[in-house]
Order: sequence, then structure tokens, then C-alpha cells
Amino acid sequence: MEQKKIESFVKKQRVCFISSLDEDSCPNIKAMLKPRKTNGLKEFFFSTNTSSLRVKQYRKNPNASIYFYHKGLFSYTGVMLVGKMEVLTDEVIKNSLWRKGDTIYYRKGPSDPDYCVLKFTAGKGRYYRDLKTIDFEVK
Repeated sequence: MEQKKIESFVKKQRVCFISSLDEDSCPNIKAMLKPRKTNGLKEFFFSTNTSSLRVKQYRKNPNASIYFYHKGLFSYTGVMLVGKMEVLTDEVIKNSLWRKGDTIYYRKGPSDPDYCVLKFTAGKGRYYRDLKTIDFEVK
């Protein structure tokens, strides 16, 4: 499977699941809206609250994975990417991902201290479809 085809699949999904590790190294999973920005299958950028549990967990342990899926009538497709998650508070990146409606969540705009960006960088992945699994390195 070409990574471009997997990338095309990922871009069509509206929801992504992100995982972090708690203080006992147990996985914690959360559904998120699709990434605000992507760079192939290598980098994914999400908006979130600085005060969130995930941010606290990623600051302690950046190991993470993200998962995209689609369930059709007769088939299921899933993509898991494994890598590291960074918490970014730089004004330039925050401004670049800001959307007009975000003031509902962050009343002070892109400079709101409770607004930050999660940057996921993938190292490897796993693609599943029609009872077949393919492991791959992210390029």
C-alpha cells in the first residue's frame, strides 16, 4: 500500500483518536476533531486546551499514537500512527491554526493562555483493511 493512498484516506476522516500515557503508563484515548493541519503522514497539528489532561500527560511522556478509521457497509479500514506528541504554545503556530469560531472555546483569541497546539510526529504506522494488515515506516 502506497503511503499516498493512506494519506488520502486519513485526510477524508472527520474524527481522530489520540492516545497518551497516564502516570501508571496505562493508555488513555480521546476522540478529537480531525487535525487542523497535516504534513503527509509525518506531522499532524491539533488545537486543544492547555489545561487539558492530555497536555499534562504529553508533557510528562510524549509517547503517543493516533488512529483514523472508517466503517463501511461491508468493510473496515483503520490507520494507526505511532510517534511523539509535542505541546506547542508559540504564538506563530497558534495563529496559523486559529479559526474564527474558536473564540467559543478561547475567549481571548489565539493569545489565550488556555489555547495550545498539539504536534504529533509519526515514526511508524499500521494499515488495516479487508482482514489484511500492513506495517510501514513513515517517510
